[in-house]
Amino acid sequence: MAQGVRSAARSARMGDVLRIKLPSRSDERRPTPRDWLLAVGVGVASIPLAFVGQGDNAHTPDLVGWTLFALSALTLAWRRYFPMGVLVALIVLEGTYHRLNNAHSALIPVTMVAIYSLAVAGPRRRTLTVLPTLLGLSVIMLLSVNPHQGVELLRISGWIMACALTGEAVRVHRNYIGAIVERAERAERTREEEAARRVAEERLRIARDLHDLLAHSITLIGVQTSVASHVLTVDPDRLDRAAISKALDEISETCRTARGELRSTLEVLREAELPDGRGPLPGLDGLSDLADSARTAGAHVTLDVQVTDAPAAVGAAVYRLVQEALTNAVRHAGPGVKVAVRVAPEGAWGLRLSVEDDGPEGAAPARTGTPGYGLVGMRERVRSVGGTLDAAPRGTGGFAVTAVLPLGLAAAGERSEG
Repeated sequence: MAQGVRSAARSARMGDVLRIKLPSRSDERRPTPRDWLLAVGVGVASIPLAFVGQGDNAHTPDLVGWTLFALSALTLAWRRYFPMGVLVALIVLEGTYHRLNNAHSALIPVTMVAIYSLAVAGPRRRTLTVLPTLLGLSVIMLLSVNPHQGVELLRISGWIMACALTGEAVRVHRNYIGAIVERAERAERTREEEAARRVAEERLRIARDLHDLLAHSITLIGVQTSVASHVLTVDPDRLDRAAISKALDEISETCRTARGELRSTLEVLREAELPDGRGPLPGLDGLSDLADSARTAGAHVTLDVQVTDAPAAVGAAVYRLVQEALTNAVRHAGPGVKVAVRVAPEGAWGLRLSVEDDGPEGAAPARTGTPGYGLVGMRERVRSVGGTLDAAPRGTGGFAVTAVLPLGLAAAGERSEG
């Protein structure tokens, strides 16, 4: 595509030599210095023709003839803005000029430029309509001046047709180059939009990962520090050093785990490690570690995994869903909550994940289904792999998260973690 753009640009520069640049609608419709320069240049270049090839009855222009000659040449300054109007004005001026038997060849260059400008401006239908009309007027004008100059008639008709065809060819070439450039620019915009979309998706994925990682780790650390604080405040004189040491060790282990996962997530921003700039995706084999982490925070977790093989994207989605569900259970229900995690086949095409907890003890209010960042992230993960999610309070207390995910998504692991 880049080569095509460069070729189009080269062709456009070559076309600029031949074509007349048409003004945009926003341009003022008055001649620029370049327009005046071309009009004066064509007029000056045509002056020698007023002294040669005058024919039998024609003569060198007098004052009136030179005035008509100058007006005809200066009319070309408006050729880009009013090509049809310029041609009509030239027909009137040149008709008067020739009726006075002035040198017939003098205004041929002016007429050629006007016809060319009309054809370049288009449309083709107008050119095909004006060309026969102009030929007819030329025949009438020439025969009225000298009915015996058939050769001159053919010569003038040939010049008119040549100028019109040249202008039409340049117009077609200009439109062709314009279409190529437009397609190239549209393709470039599409690539930029696609790149922006991929960046937005990657940012969203990183945001989900950071939320899941930090929320899970901070929740566990909060529960573990609460346990240590409780041991210290219950009976300061009889410290249970073993319990405190265990809580501190669990906090340290949680911090190390969080630091490792955070490093893997941040490697995405540095484009490090793997060719695609991403660390290894967590999967079904990491569910037991999640359950152990929740148990260290006091939760009673039962884990039943009946599916051992899944595409990378689906396995990562299951891992993050379980991580978020366990985090919410510990955060809202507190230590002692019972959580059942089950991953089972769903027919021959997918798997069903269910995470259910029994809720907080006592009269603590149940959670609502109002989505926070965690639930929003869960729904985005499930949707990205083509699954469905249901997250709502249980009728008997507690909260239930159920997701159905397809297993036929090997390619999904290449484009998104979940």
